[in-house]
Amino acid sequence: MKKLYLNTGEFNTIFNDLTDSFGGELTTNNNDYNLAIKSKWAKGKITGTHFEKEISYMHFDLTFHNEVSLSIESFQGAPIFFAYCEEGSLTHSFGANGEKKSLKKQQTGILNNTSTINSVLYFESFKRIQFSLIVMPLAVTLKEESFELISHLKKVFTSESGNYIYIGQQNPKITQKLKELHTIPQKGAVRSLLQRSIMSTILDLEIAQHSYNYATMIAPFMNLATKQFDELKRISNMNFSEVLFSIGLGRKSYFPRLIKERYNTLNKHYHQNSLAKTA
Repeated sequence: MKKLYLNTGEFNTIFNDLTDSFGGELTTNNNDYNLAIKSKWAKGKITGTHFEKEISYMHFDLTFHNEVSLSIESFQGAPIFFAYCEEGSLTHSFGANGEKKSLKKQQTGILNNTSTINSVLYFESFKRIQFSLIVMPLAVTLKEESFELISHLKKVFTSESGNYIYIGQQNPKITQKLKELHTIPQKGAVRSLLQRSIMSTILDLEIAQHSYNYATMIAPFMNLATKQFDELKRISNMNFSEVLFSIGLGRKSYFPRLIKERYNTLNKHYHQNSLAKTA
């Protein structure tokens, strides 16, 4: 069995550690990371997107050539990991001698570990494993926009013992959101906005599923978030003139109407007065 250690510090450190462990070629583009692996240890790829001081996303599509154990560093204030298995399975334990629990296809695993014992993941050899990982840091100030969300996450997905793990059937709504996340066609800033929107919605759905009162409270916000997401997707596929037209700026009568509404006068009258002054 190949034993690996993963530092859960900076996002680029994680990918550098993975590159050192498995070999392969790492490429980066702004906040996007792509590690293509073809070595004696494994074949496949690991991709990820990181938002500064915010949520991060990673996707694993690998086939290991040997059994592998991956020890993940634990520390006070460690993030919450939301894992979604799409193919194959993986096993987790707190420490090498802890109880082992398996995460299988179409299951969700939620993990937080602030104890002195590392989390260990186990992967089988010659079996394809695909899973998505959303990483939510818990260090936040009172003034930050995500303070309320993180407060709810701490209440629901952390434990006084320092070891929290949940494994259960995947929420169908989350499955749909993950499909949307994997198939975003847009690029650049619009892509980043859509990614953030989808991942925030997934976290809200997780909280709702594990907290009845919260589910009742966030329902209106979820509906609003869905409408905003759909509108953003619609606008992102339009050109500039189409966007203007959709909000009323593209119509020929818009500017005369605006002048009339604001100054109680017609554009023609305004134009004639301007000519008279210059005569």
